[in-house]
Amino acid sequence: MYDKLKQSHFIIAGPCVIENEFITLTIAERISKIRENFSNIPFIFKASFDKANRSSIYSFRGLGIEEGLNILKRVKQSFNLPLTTDIHLPEQADMVKDIVDIIQIPALLSRQTDLIVAAARTGKIINIKKGQFMAPWDMKNAVEKANVQGNKKILVTERGTCFGYNNLVVDFRGMLIMKEELNCPIVFDATHSMQLPGGKVSGGTPKYAPAMAKAAAAVGVDGLFFEVHTKPEEALSDASSMLDLDTFERNLPNIIRHWIG
Repeated sequence: MYDKLKQSHFIIAGPCVIENEFITLTIAERISKIRENFSNIPFIFKASFDKANRSSIYSFRGLGIEEGLNILKRVKQSFNLPLTTDIHLPEQADMVKDIVDIIQIPALLSRQTDLIVAAARTGKIINIKKGQFMAPWDMKNAVEKANVQGNKKILVTERGTCFGYNNLVVDFRGMLIMKEELNCPIVFDATHSMQLPGGKVSGGTPKYAPAMAKAAAAVGVDGLFFEVHTKPEEALSDASSMLDLDTFERNLPNIIRHWIG
């Protein structure tokens, strides 16, 4: 699968967190149908069984690893979508490796050596999200932590950089720098990059995500990442930054035209 991702553009999409089986399967079914219109572009379904980095202790975190992984299994069985989910603890790497195709390292944990090492040792594809606090060239260290375990199947995802307090900015030069220096596919997370982090619940400006995705496609990133939901305003996590599925589907053809044009 990694060779295919290196040779073609790809889309990662799904809800922030697994809220329940019905919503997760509904979103997966819609993504599967959207995928039919883009036969040459792999689609990967993303959803988290736990969000350990929520702003408030009272925020919804997910259903937990056991129930969450069972729902992800049903997604794969029902729609034949490759899967990715994030882990927060080294011991979770072995728990997810037989179900997901890509293990994601959250941006806020992109310097956590034990986490990256454990994920890399599974032999799965690893997607390391660049910390909001990290320079593009410093991601070399994170990639090397995986490479020295014998795992060269690495993706690196840009998701915005801290710009003062409670704001993010996207540096498109940074994606080019990582593409040139890291020797691995680079992904742009169009929705997380629109977050306004802080407070009990992070805000966001998702209306700009399609335009930013077009710009990233034009720059030449390899993959695009979108968090999507049937009703973002009712989502239990990242409600302020996700795209609704209609907006995602309506904008995707134009985004992809920038990619391949």
